[in-house]
Amino acid sequence: MESFMTTIAVPRAGRKEWIGLAVLALPTLLIAMDMTVLHLAVPSLSADLQPSTAQLLWILDIYGFLVAGLLITMGTLGDRIGRRKLLLVGAAAFGVASVLAALSTSAEMLIVTRALLGIAGATLMPSTLSLIRTMFHDASQRTVAISVWMAAFAVGGALGPLVGGFLLDYFWWGSAFLIGVPVMAILLVLGPLLLPEHRDRDAGRLDLASVALSLVAVLSAVYGLKLVAESGFGWPPLAFVATGLVAGLVFIRRQGRLADPLLDLTLFRVRTFSASAVLLTVGILVMAGSQLFTLQYLQLVNGLSPLQAGLWSLPNAAGLMAGAMTAPALATRLRPGFVIAGGLLIAAVGLGMLLLVSATAGVGVLVTASAVMGLGLGPMAALGTDLIVGAAPPARAGAASAISETSTELGAGLGIAVLGSIGFGVYRSRITDTMPIGVHEEAARESLGGAVAVAGELSGNAGAQLLTVARAAFVQGLHATAIVGVVVAVGLAVLAATLLRDVRPGSGEH
Repeated sequence: MESFMTTIAVPRAGRKEWIGLAVLALPTLLIAMDMTVLHLAVPSLSADLQPSTAQLLWILDIYGFLVAGLLITMGTLGDRIGRRKLLLVGAAAFGVASVLAALSTSAEMLIVTRALLGIAGATLMPSTLSLIRTMFHDASQRTVAISVWMAAFAVGGALGPLVGGFLLDYFWWGSAFLIGVPVMAILLVLGPLLLPEHRDRDAGRLDLASVALSLVAVLSAVYGLKLVAESGFGWPPLAFVATGLVAGLVFIRRQGRLADPLLDLTLFRVRTFSASAVLLTVGILVMAGSQLFTLQYLQLVNGLSPLQAGLWSLPNAAGLMAGAMTAPALATRLRPGFVIAGGLLIAAVGLGMLLLVSATAGVGVLVTASAVMGLGLGPMAALGTDLIVGAAPPARAGAASAISETSTELGAGLGIAVLGSIGFGVYRSRITDTMPIGVHEEAARESLGGAVAVAGELSGNAGAQLLTVARAAFVQGLHATAIVGVVVAVGLAVLAATLLRDVRPGSGEH
């Protein structure tokens, strides 16, 4: 008896799909820019709108909070109503909210419009990533496409301070919000022509109770972690984190009982999916925690302006892009887990280089270390995202994309909270032991920024002495976080090589 093997040819993407990818890269780049551009506008908008301290914090944070809290909901909603439809509706809403934010006449109005931007922004990232899953069926092409998508995000993060600095030099603070209007206009015109529509026709109704639980879980956890980073461990931040954990557990139990859950928990039974989600979360933790200290080092230790610090951050973004774009070629010859592991070891080398930075010299070393870190973390970001999306069925691509983005948001929050607490804890301990005689201001003990402000008000040599000991204490905190980062990166490398060892080179469906 003869046996036959039938091979089903996987359709490869053509010119239309690659042009469509360029269109999808635009909102991705914009979202990354929007996360950083507003910080430069704080002085001018504060002078114009005169917000209170609490209002200013909400202006800065409400956008990121709502993006993080609504990613799962929007990703699943896209699977139900159509990913292109959700993307275009979100793009239109983002453009309108951008104009309203630019024309805000009060702090309250700006908070509301920033919230609307966050809701609209939550539709964009999972929609773009899930559409890539729909457009690129060939595994190797999809890996390249996701790497391009990740590179666009890195470019956006680097361009944010530069574009924002340029606009604020010549225009009013509202111009920082208008960047998004032409981008969304292009997306609305070209999206219907180049992007396919896809939705899960068997999906049931959206469970509103699950939406509320997921929102409470993510918002409470992220807000609690932010409070930990700002004020250390205490009852208020721990209460928010605990609330998030409880809401998360109730959410998970509810998903197990629903016929049409908001989040398909069976995805986590796939080892490739769950392992990649862990790698992405903890890898971003290391990246966010290290950037928290490197950016402060450039500004507060070396006295650079925000724009100058942004320029010195470009090598990190270039390294991240290079790592993300090199990963697909390596993953066709080597197992993706080994490529990720090798990149994480390179990142560990970059983190180790931070130990050579001192309070009096080290910009060159720090910038080089940041570039090496970006190069090493690029494969983890690109291949980790690709493995998460590729491990999910096409009908669940929106939900899988949302999990990928939520992992990134939680990783960033954890990095700032955990590594921030470690670094600032070392800072407070060291400066307490070396504080100049006669200086008792508590603000100097809380942060390097506080010490710089206090030093500016002191007379004689006291200010210079305080700056010297504060910068030395800060560098010791930087070294502490670098050591933790090295240990975590090496541990993740072992985890990647072990848990992803069965994923073959060029394998798309795991």
